[in-house]
Amino acid sequence: MDSEGNALDDDLYGIEILTLAAGITRTGRLSRPDASATLVSRVCGSRVTADVRLADGRLADYAHVVEACALGQATAAVIADVAVGRTPEEIEAGARAMAAMLKTGEPPSGKPWSALAALAPVRDIPTRHESVMLPFRALMAAIESARQNDDRTAAKQQAAAATG
Repeated sequence: MDSEGNALDDDLYGIEILTLAAGITRTGRLSRPDASATLVSRVCGSRVTADVRLADGRLADYAHVVEACALGQATAAVIADVAVGRTPEEIEAGARAMAAMLKTGEPPSGKPWSALAALAPVRDIPTRHESVMLPFRALMAAIESARQNDDRTAAKQQAAAATG
Protein backbone atom coordinates (compact mmCIF):
# COMPACT_ATOMS: atom_id res chain seq x y z
CA MET A 1 0.00 0.00 0.00
CA ASP A 2 1.13 3.52 -0.66
CA SER A 3 0.81 6.39 1.82
CA GLU A 4 -2.79 6.99 0.70
CA GLY A 5 -3.87 3.38 1.25
CA ASN A 6 -3.85 2.35 -2.42
CA ALA A 7 -2.62 -1.11 -3.37
CA LEU A 8 0.62 -1.18 -5.31
CA ASP A 9 1.22 -3.50 -8.25
CA ASP A 10 3.59 -5.58 -6.09
CA ASP A 11 0.63 -6.40 -3.81
CA LEU A 12 -1.17 -8.01 -6.75
CA TYR A 13 1.23 -10.80 -7.46
CA GLY A 14 0.49 -13.09 -4.54
CA ILE A 15 1.07 -16.82 -4.54
CA GLU A 16 -2.50 -17.64 -5.60
CA ILE A 17 -2.29 -15.50 -8.75
CA LEU A 18 1.20 -16.72 -9.59
CA THR A 19 0.11 -20.34 -9.11
CA LEU A 20 -2.85 -19.86 -11.45
CA ALA A 21 -0.64 -18.18 -14.04
CA ALA A 22 1.99 -20.91 -13.85
CA GLY A 23 -0.66 -23.61 -14.32
CA ILE A 24 -2.19 -22.19 -17.50
CA THR A 25 -3.36 -24.93 -19.87
CA ARG A 26 -4.69 -25.15 -23.43
CA THR A 27 -1.80 -23.03 -24.69
CA GLY A 28 -0.99 -22.82 -28.37
CA ARG A 29 -3.27 -22.88 -31.37
CA LEU A 30 -5.98 -25.27 -32.55
CA SER A 31 -5.15 -26.96 -35.85
CA ARG A 32 -8.58 -26.28 -37.38
CA PRO A 33 -10.54 -23.73 -35.35
CA ASP A 34 -13.99 -22.57 -36.34
CA ALA A 35 -12.74 -19.06 -35.60
CA SER A 36 -9.99 -17.09 -33.92
CA ALA A 37 -9.64 -13.65 -32.42
CA THR A 38 -6.61 -11.67 -31.34
CA LEU A 39 -7.00 -8.69 -29.06
CA VAL A 40 -4.34 -6.32 -27.78
CA SER A 41 -4.69 -4.09 -24.76
CA ARG A 42 -4.02 -0.44 -25.50
CA VAL A 43 -3.27 0.07 -21.81
CA CYS A 44 -0.57 -2.53 -21.20
CA GLY A 45 0.23 -4.12 -24.56
CA SER A 46 -0.94 -7.59 -23.55
CA ARG A 47 -2.00 -9.78 -26.47
CA VAL A 48 -4.38 -12.73 -26.36
CA THR A 49 -5.27 -14.97 -29.29
CA ALA A 50 -8.19 -17.34 -28.78
CA ASP A 51 -9.07 -20.25 -31.08
CA VAL A 52 -12.45 -21.92 -30.71
CA ARG A 53 -14.41 -24.85 -32.02
CA LEU A 54 -18.16 -24.92 -31.35
CA ALA A 55 -20.50 -27.90 -31.44
CA ASP A 56 -24.12 -28.24 -30.39
CA GLY A 57 -24.20 -24.71 -28.99
CA ARG A 58 -21.21 -25.27 -26.71
CA LEU A 59 -17.50 -24.60 -26.74
CA ALA A 60 -16.15 -27.94 -27.95
CA ASP A 61 -12.46 -26.99 -27.96
CA TYR A 62 -10.37 -23.99 -27.07
CA ALA A 63 -6.74 -22.93 -27.17
CA HIS A 64 -5.04 -19.62 -26.58
CA VAL A 65 -1.78 -17.78 -26.87
CA VAL A 66 -1.44 -15.40 -23.95
CA GLU A 67 1.30 -12.80 -24.05
CA ALA A 68 0.39 -11.01 -20.86
CA CYS A 69 1.39 -10.36 -17.28
CA ALA A 70 0.61 -12.84 -14.53
CA LEU A 71 -2.81 -11.22 -14.05
CA GLY A 72 -3.90 -11.88 -17.62
CA GLN A 73 -2.35 -15.34 -17.50
CA ALA A 74 -4.21 -16.14 -14.28
CA THR A 75 -7.54 -15.14 -15.81
CA ALA A 76 -6.74 -17.14 -18.94
CA ALA A 77 -5.85 -20.15 -16.77
CA VAL A 78 -9.25 -20.06 -15.05
CA ILE A 79 -11.00 -19.74 -18.41
CA ALA A 80 -9.01 -22.66 -19.84
CA ASP A 81 -9.94 -24.81 -16.86
CA VAL A 82 -13.70 -24.29 -17.12
CA ALA A 83 -14.75 -22.96 -20.54
CA VAL A 84 -14.81 -26.13 -22.66
CA GLY A 85 -18.25 -27.70 -22.60
CA ARG A 86 -19.94 -24.45 -21.58
CA THR A 87 -22.38 -22.42 -23.63
CA PRO A 88 -21.39 -18.96 -24.81
CA GLU A 89 -23.92 -17.58 -22.33
CA GLU A 90 -22.21 -19.39 -19.46
CA ILE A 91 -18.85 -17.98 -20.55
CA GLU A 92 -20.36 -14.51 -20.82
CA ALA A 93 -21.68 -14.98 -17.27
CA GLY A 94 -18.09 -15.59 -16.17
CA ALA A 95 -16.99 -12.36 -17.84
CA ARG A 96 -19.85 -10.49 -16.13
CA ALA A 97 -18.88 -12.01 -12.78
CA MET A 98 -15.30 -10.84 -13.26
CA ALA A 99 -16.42 -7.34 -14.26
CA ALA A 100 -18.75 -7.18 -11.26
CA MET A 101 -15.93 -8.24 -8.93
CA LEU A 102 -13.73 -5.48 -10.33
CA LYS A 103 -16.49 -2.98 -9.66
CA THR A 104 -17.88 -4.14 -6.32
CA GLY A 105 -15.19 -6.38 -4.88
CA GLU A 106 -17.69 -9.23 -4.52
CA PRO A 107 -15.99 -12.42 -5.77
CA PRO A 108 -17.90 -14.90 -7.94
CA SER A 109 -19.69 -17.44 -5.79
CA GLY A 110 -19.87 -21.10 -6.61
CA LYS A 111 -18.58 -23.07 -9.53
CA PRO A 112 -17.45 -22.76 -12.25
CA TRP A 113 -16.00 -19.25 -11.91
CA SER A 114 -15.13 -19.17 -8.19
CA ALA A 115 -11.38 -19.40 -8.92
CA LEU A 116 -11.59 -15.86 -10.32
CA ALA A 117 -11.77 -14.71 -6.67
CA ALA A 118 -7.97 -14.93 -6.58
CA LEU A 119 -7.96 -11.83 -8.78
CA ALA A 120 -10.00 -9.72 -6.33
CA PRO A 121 -6.97 -7.50 -5.44
CA VAL A 122 -7.06 -6.15 -9.00
CA ARG A 123 -10.18 -4.18 -8.05
CA ASP A 124 -8.02 -1.61 -6.28
CA ILE A 125 -5.94 -0.88 -9.40
CA PRO A 126 -8.23 0.23 -12.25
CA THR A 127 -5.32 0.38 -14.71
CA ARG A 128 -5.06 -3.42 -14.39
CA HIS A 129 -8.73 -4.18 -15.06
CA GLU A 130 -8.07 -4.46 -18.79
CA SER A 131 -5.36 -7.05 -18.09
CA VAL A 132 -7.80 -9.44 -16.46
CA MET A 133 -10.69 -8.84 -18.84
CA LEU A 134 -8.68 -9.27 -22.06
CA PRO A 135 -8.76 -13.12 -22.08
CA PHE A 136 -12.56 -13.07 -21.70
CA ARG A 137 -12.91 -10.45 -24.44
CA ALA A 138 -10.71 -12.46 -26.84
CA LEU A 139 -12.64 -15.67 -26.18
CA MET A 140 -16.01 -13.97 -26.65
CA ALA A 141 -14.81 -12.32 -29.88
CA ALA A 142 -13.72 -15.72 -31.24
CA ILE A 143 -17.05 -17.29 -30.26
CA GLU A 144 -18.96 -14.48 -31.96
CA SER A 145 -16.85 -14.91 -35.09
CA ALA A 146 -17.55 -18.67 -35.09
CA ARG A 147 -21.27 -18.00 -34.75
CA GLN A 148 -21.17 -15.59 -37.69
CA ASN A 149 -19.26 -18.18 -39.74
CA ASP A 150 -21.95 -20.75 -38.88
CA ASP A 151 -24.69 -18.32 -39.90
CA ARG A 152 -22.98 -17.64 -43.25
CA THR A 153 -22.48 -21.35 -43.91
CA ALA A 154 -26.13 -22.10 -43.11
CA ALA A 155 -27.28 -19.29 -45.42
CA LYS A 156 -25.11 -20.61 -48.27
CA GLN A 157 -26.45 -24.13 -47.77
CA GLN A 158 -30.04 -22.85 -47.80
CA ALA A 159 -29.39 -20.84 -50.94
CA ALA A 160 -27.79 -23.83 -52.65
CA ALA A 161 -30.70 -26.09 -51.66
CA ALA A 162 -33.20 -23.55 -52.97
CA THR A 163 -31.49 -23.30 -56.37
CA GLY A 164 -30.47 -26.90 -56.80
